[in-house]
Amino acid sequence: HSCSEVVTWGAVPFGGDSSAVADRLAAGMTCITSNRSAFTALKDSGEVVTWGEAQHGGDSSAVADRLVAGVTSITGNPRAFAALKETGEVVTWG
Repeated sequence: HSCSEVVTWGAVPFGGDSSAVADRLAAGMTCITSNRSAFTALKDSGEVVTWGEAQHGGDSSAVADRLVAGVTSITGNPRAFAALKETGEVVTWG
């Protein structure tokens, strides 16, 4: 059982405020990835949580149904993210 929690601070437009997803960041984090103004957190369940500037990947709602489980890694560039799933599928947003 993992107890890894994410705590954020700093400039709100650049991901410093994660209060909208704080309940999902309370435990189970294995990896955090960032770009210029957004963050992703990978949970031990394979779920991805995102926050920060929407147009740079802080809003993954368009692909959220594909990020609820099975993600093994995440990478980003200055304005987008890509998640690799166990199946070999790549999911992108930003």
